Amino acid sequence: MITPLGLLRLALARPAGHPISEAVRRAGWGPAYHPCTRFQPTGSPPPRPFSAVEALLALSPAGARAVASQLPIGLTCLVQGQGTADALGRQDLELLIPDTARAEALWDLLRASFPEGGDFLLVRGERSRGYLEGMAQDTAWSLHPWTTHREAPVEPLPPLDGVSAVLALSPLQAEVLAPQAGGLLRFAWGRATAAAFARAGAPAHAWCEPKVDLLIQMLAHHLNQEESPC
Repeated sequence: MITPLGLLRLALARPAGHPISEAVRRAGWGPAYHPCTRFQPTGSPPPRPFSAVEALLALSPAGARAVASQLPIGLTCLVQGQGTADALGRQDLELLIPDTARAEALWDLLRASFPEGGDFLLVRGERSRGYLEGMAQDTAWSLHPWTTHREAPVEPLPPLDGVSAVLALSPLQAEVLAPQAGGLLRFAWGRATAAAFARAGAPAHAWCEPKVDLLIQMLAHHLNQEESPC
C-alpha cells in the first residue's frame, strides 16, 4: 500500500521516533506502528543481593524498566545503549554505556571496567539469546541471570491495514505475524526470527543480522525491487 506521500508502509512493533522506526524511514519506507507483542514483568527477585555483586548489566529498555525502582542508589549499571539508560530513568546510578548497543560491546565494557572479574547481576528477558552467559562461562566474570520480563502476544491483534510489509523483531513476533501477514512481504531482524517465520509456515523474504545499518540496506534493496517495473 502506498501512502499519499508515495511511501510503501511497513508494519513494526516500534513507535514513531524509535531508532528502528527511523531506520525504516531512512530506508525509504513509511513505518507503521503495529504492537503485536508486549512485555510482562515476571516479578522474580534478584538471584543475588545487590550488596553481593559488583554491578548490574541490563540488555534492553524492557529489562531496565522492570528493575528501575528496585535498584539501590549508587549501583553501577552497565547498559546496552542509551535507550536502556533512558529507560532506567535514574540520575542516582553510575551508568556505563558501550560505544555500540550490542551484547558483544557490553561484554568488552564489562571486562575493561572490572578487569579482575567478580559477581554481576544480568537483567534479561525470558528468550534472551544467552550471548553474555556463554562468553562468561568458566571465566572470572560470574553472571547471575535475573529474568525480569517475558514477551507475550497482544490479544486481540490490531489489524494490518494499509501496509505492504511486516518486520518481526523477535521470534515470537514472527510467530504472531506469520498467519496475519498473508501475502505481505516479511522481513526478519536476526537469524532466529527468520527461523521462527519458517517454522510458522511463512518464510521470511529476507533477514538481516540485528544491526541498524544492515536493516537499512535490506529494506532499501527490497524497496528498489518493489518500485522497479516488471
